[in-house]
Amino acid sequence: MVTQETMLYPKIVELINGLQPETISIERKAVLNPLTEFIQSKIDENKQIRINFICTHNSRRSHLSQIWAQTMANYFNVKNVTCYSGGTEATALFPIVAETLQESGFDIKTISEGNNPVYTIKYSDNEHPIIGFSKKLTDDFNPKSEFAAIMTCSQADGGCPFIAGAEKRIPITFEDPKAFDNTPQQAEKYHERSIQIATELFYIFSQINL
Repeated sequence: MVTQETMLYPKIVELINGLQPETISIERKAVLNPLTEFIQSKIDENKQIRINFICTHNSRRSHLSQIWAQTMANYFNVKNVTCYSGGTEATALFPIVAETLQESGFDIKTISEGNNPVYTIKYSDNEHPIIGFSKKLTDDFNPKSEFAAIMTCSQADGGCPFIAGAEKRIPITFEDPKAFDNTPQQAEKYHERSIQIATELFYIFSQINL
């Protein structure tokens, strides 16, 4: 297992070091393993790895997944990985997602206001920022072919039986923290979902043989 922890912001490294991938059940690992296999197959063939995380509104879970996947690729020194996100419709990146990531150590700046703000999200001073905003899965920001489509919500998974251009379609669904919006548990539940996603993506990338 090769890591380059020092390249990530210290608070993110601290969070990653506190994750508990050993708590992931055997049943859940069976859900996660197809993505590991996709990444490994691309590495074995010395090909670019493109992963598009898809949810209905591209506002919460798909963004958390995209950002943590790109971060874990960096942490484990897995090269040639580009992570994307998209929705069956475009809305806006929910502000609590940005706040949750900021509290976890990411450097986030708003570069465009409006109904669908655009953010830069950095996990390292030396890496290009992730551009975060809500977009359809067919947006020009996203790949048109040779990618894995990861369905992060059951609604998108059921509503999109076919993803054009995807080499592989893998359902890895998460409970929606939206259920706790405007409640006293909101911040806690968004953090909890972010940690779950980080933990599972840590597990996925930890299995890769370089």
